Amino acid sequence: MESAAFLTDMYEYSMLSDALSDGSAFRRCVFEVYTRSLGEGRRYGVFAGLGRLLSSLKDLRPTGSQIEFLLSKKIISEKAASWLENFRFTGTLKSYMEGDMYFPLSPVMQVESSYAEGLLLETLALSILNYDSAVASAACRMSHVNPNRPCYEMGSRRMNEWAAVAAARAAIVGGFEGTSNLEAGMLYGIPLIGTSAHSFTLVHDSEKQAFEVQFKNNKNATFLVDTFDVTKAIASAVKIAGPDLKGVRIDSGDLGSMARQVRAELDALGASGTKITVTGDLDEYALLSLNSAPVDACGIGTRLVTGSGIPTSQMVYKLVEREDRNGKMQPVQKKSVGKRSYPYAKSVFRSEKDGKYEEEIIVMGTAECKEKWEKAHAEKEGLVPMLHTVAENGEAKADLMGREGLLKARERCRGELKKFPEKILSLSPGEPVIDTRLVRAR
Repeated sequence: MESAAFLTDMYEYSMLSDALSDGSAFRRCVFEVYTRSLGEGRRYGVFAGLGRLLSSLKDLRPTGSQIEFLLSKKIISEKAASWLENFRFTGTLKSYMEGDMYFPLSPVMQVESSYAEGLLLETLALSILNYDSAVASAACRMSHVNPNRPCYEMGSRRMNEWAAVAAARAAIVGGFEGTSNLEAGMLYGIPLIGTSAHSFTLVHDSEKQAFEVQFKNNKNATFLVDTFDVTKAIASAVKIAGPDLKGVRIDSGDLGSMARQVRAELDALGASGTKITVTGDLDEYALLSLNSAPVDACGIGTRLVTGSGIPTSQMVYKLVEREDRNGKMQPVQKKSVGKRSYPYAKSVFRSEKDGKYEEEIIVMGTAECKEKWEKAHAEKEGLVPMLHTVAENGEAKADLMGREGLLKARERCRGELKKFPEKILSLSPGEPVIDTRLVRAR
């Protein structure tokens, strides 16, 4: 993509144009990204999308044709057009590390920039972080139902074509093992998986012929065995591939019962090492019901790429500090009923004891007051800082992007999950797994 500048809302540019007219566009500001709610019954969220967002920072300048379009629609002034021609994002981003668990009200990201730059990042940041975090959160819940049974992302056909690539990446952050999406495999080095569709069986003169063609071209083929009669399909598959048949897939019916039937039939034919993969409308609850079934792997689509019922993380992007006419940073907040924001650029910590997190602490106040509070509390309370500089002067840290960034995020998610109370893995509705305390540093 030549530019990510138009992956945004119109009013970001109209506000930019107006702010340039009176100079407020150049005021130093701090914006924060956070969610007010995890969604009904959720105990945690998984922060994802950071690597994708960092990769987009260099692409925020509109192209010449995009600037002409803005002018033609009278969205911006000529002054704004001139400014945009040379625009480059030069802000600083501090954030949670990708793969971290997050909770309501804690700022997962801070954007320190001019007001103008912060505007042009807002919608894109929310678009990426909201969706990727929703998918990663669902993936984490699903993959930890049974850590010994791999889950694979197969949701491309249930989603916009580019959202599908993002979903595949986010699923890996949350603990999935691979994807069926080729673009994601190429971009991020994600292991690719795939079997065959019912159409492949139907286009041949017989199921047996379809299996023979597959096996001839791929000795590790996984056969789809529920197009017609499962028992006959199993017999054909083992006859063609032998007892070392790599795998079979079941895509319909009562998956638990079918898996038990298939396992018994495979074992009776000497194919005790053949893996059984199930696919269908699976979510974390369906996966839980399969824990007693002889299922070796699961392919998951619709429920995963739609966040398993919570398709957005509901993150917001709010101005919390801005420079006044004297060059001093001042706290700001909105006081709307039900949508109140909290002033000041905040520090976020987790108290840790014996390797386990006990509490989330959000500290707000001036930089001096926050520093004083941290010195007084950090050591005795075992505080772990959550916000890290991930981009400076618009330059993102390279190791947080691409394949390297994805692998780090995946390992981060896996490691951080172990630091919470065991109830974090519960699928029953509940409150956030640790409490959050808001502190005013004075």
